[in-house]
Amino acid sequence: MRASDADRDAIAERLRDGYAEGRLTTEEFEERLEAAYASRTRGELVPLVRDLPQPGSDTALGAADGTQSAGASVQRWRDRYGATPTSRTGIAVMGGFVRKGSWIMPRLFRCFTLWGGGQIDLRQARFEDRDVEIKAFAIMGGIDIIVPHDAEVEVTGIGIMGGFEQGATGTGTAGAPRVTVSGLALWGGVDVRRKKPRKGERGEDRELSDGS
Repeated sequence: MRASDADRDAIAERLRDGYAEGRLTTEEFEERLEAAYASRTRGELVPLVRDLPQPGSDTALGAADGTQSAGASVQRWRDRYGATPTSRTGIAVMGGFVRKGSWIMPRLFRCFTLWGGGQIDLRQARFEDRDVEIKAFAIMGGIDIIVPHDAEVEVTGIGIMGGFEQGATGTGTAGAPRVTVSGLALWGGVDVRRKKPRKGERGEDRELSDGS
């Protein structure tokens, strides 16, 4: 039987619920959603939600709470996107740089340390865009990157006689930023960690100048 617009919308809603609950990865959600709207028959729609709870089941009722939580997460993050960045680089040569507090993270932030150290903390940051990237290069130095605990993170950097921490890679909650960290650690280290905001931490502007 041919699928109607209402059929496709119903499947899309179940996919959104599954994504909000964490039953689907971002890649799975996007692939299935695209397939749902491209489907011509009901038979093509059924496999897209076969491994998801049926509407009205106990697990589906739990999904309603998850959807509400996802909506709150989207709203919380929405106000932190679209700002104009005031800093796009961090350089430390036998010194240090710090970006923390309510600074503005650009779409692409490049940083470099040589016999020095840097810290990038995104927990209280605002963002130029939801999708951001940090290119980090540490040579005989270190860079410490702290991302929000609910962000989607992908770490692709490499370490040569050094370390490039990959443990923070993973999915995030609805509406949270998507952070990619790439680069190189040579006789140095780049540490990427998820952390919740410190209790009582204020969002003051604390954008410090580069060390040299």
